Amino acid sequence: MAGEVVETIQPAITLLGLGIGAALVARALRLNPIVGYLGLGLGLASLGMAEDFSGPLVAAMAEAGVMFLLFNLGLHFSLGRIRAEAGNIFGFGALQMLVAGGGFASLFGLFGLPPMFAVIAGFGMGLSSTAVVIGLIRERGQEDCPVGRAAQSILIFQDIAAILLLVTAGALASGGALAPALGIAGVKALAAFGIAVLFARFLTEPLFGLIARAGTTEVYTATALFIALAAGWATGMAGLSLTLGAFLGGMAVADSRYRILVQTEIDAFRGLFLSFFFISVGLSIDPALLVADWALVLGLTLAMIALKCGFNVVAGLLNRWSVPGSIQLGFLLGQGSEFTLVLLALPAVAGLAEPRLVSALVTAIAISLAVTPLISNIGRKLAGRLRAGPPDAKLAGDDAPVLIIGMTPAGRTLADALEFNDIGYLALEADHDRFQLALADGYHVHRANPADPRSWDAIGMDRREVLVIATGQVQASREVTPLARERLPDVTRVIAVPDAEAVAEFGALGLTPVDMSLSGGGERLIELVFAALDRERALPVPGLARDEAMPRAA
Repeated sequence: MAGEVVETIQPAITLLGLGIGAALVARALRLNPIVGYLGLGLGLASLGMAEDFSGPLVAAMAEAGVMFLLFNLGLHFSLGRIRAEAGNIFGFGALQMLVAGGGFASLFGLFGLPPMFAVIAGFGMGLSSTAVVIGLIRERGQEDCPVGRAAQSILIFQDIAAILLLVTAGALASGGALAPALGIAGVKALAAFGIAVLFARFLTEPLFGLIARAGTTEVYTATALFIALAAGWATGMAGLSLTLGAFLGGMAVADSRYRILVQTEIDAFRGLFLSFFFISVGLSIDPALLVADWALVLGLTLAMIALKCGFNVVAGLLNRWSVPGSIQLGFLLGQGSEFTLVLLALPAVAGLAEPRLVSALVTAIAISLAVTPLISNIGRKLAGRLRAGPPDAKLAGDDAPVLIIGMTPAGRTLADALEFNDIGYLALEADHDRFQLALADGYHVHRANPADPRSWDAIGMDRREVLVIATGQVQASREVTPLARERLPDVTRVIAVPDAEAVAEFGALGLTPVDMSLSGGGERLIELVFAALDRERALPVPGLARDEAMPRAA
């Protein structure tokens, strides 16, 4: 018995240890850990060890990683935000699928592939990887910038579209009628959404209130895991995707006052199990095919990424996004999807095309997942260069009552809240890299040295009502403070500081300090600014600043 247990868990333990090493190597090379996990999987496949790590335990842990990722995404999509972003989810998301999926389907048809394969595989190619993109967005802290918000909304719609594609492929395999199958799937999805809404409205708070009275941390952890996994299991048993249920489970908790606690409990499991997913993707790449058909695989990979990025950019422009915003979003969503790998693995779909082509497509999709950080970085830098032209009128306008010095996470958090409430702001950033990233992500920012008095004259500081110093560095804040005290005695001056020691120092200098090392620091910073402006603050979910601030126009 013990031997069987050891044999079952040995692949998972081995992958866990190797994954730690791959993540450390990736960090040392200044790469995203996702690249390390995918590279590890490809390396093991090249050594002929793919079968050694293809057991049910590893597959289940990989699937759990994606479920936890979607559960975490659902935690940030309350019912209020779903309503507020319905245009992005069902408008922009549908447009992206129509342009990208329809474009690939048309190309497959032009190359003489069977119509059913062209439609299923073509729209499957229009899907992007939720796991890779959301992981990348979180890694870069882009959750609240316009591109990050739009990408998350589009991915939600894509998950719905993936369900329809899987139902279509299932009807094709069974020889049944397509329309009834799609209708039944739609009814099931609506029922699942309704159950999630009822759970959120009537059960979430009483359930977690009961757990709070128990006073044991492990019960919180068990409850968070149960909701994430049980919601996915329920939709899976209903013939829908596991990920849809996980998302709805997170959405049911999003409006709860216990959301942050649940997210904290689930984050560690999400990161752990996602590593198994990315390693499994790397294991799915066929090294023999890479060697034997390298020209075909390389050509398909480059063509797929170029076309996908192009289709996404066109969708962004049709949605009336700016050119830089469309480019950044298009490149971020320029990879294939794990759902497409599932579609192409179905015999009913794979049997419609030549096996060599299907294998090459699968390999090309897996490679596109591996190079996503590189491709998205190209799009981000290109967008930053395009945005670095002459500033628009709003950037230097007289209607911006708030000046933010430093586009650190604290500065971005405040900018998100101000933008959602239609309050103008002007940001200054001295660091070149931080300036470029903020510019690429759509913030209204100027490159300037705030310690130089000439820059204050140029921006008309006397017209501002609130000054927020969010440099994130004590020394840089010290350089700005004397100038702020001298030139702006009547302006409310707020400073984000890293620790309690800095609170005492800057408080003695006449500034209002906010300790960002404490929980809720960003929320406190926003409250002080809005109080100084004497403005009421609107949020989809009261009390959640960074997580629930809405996106700006790109």
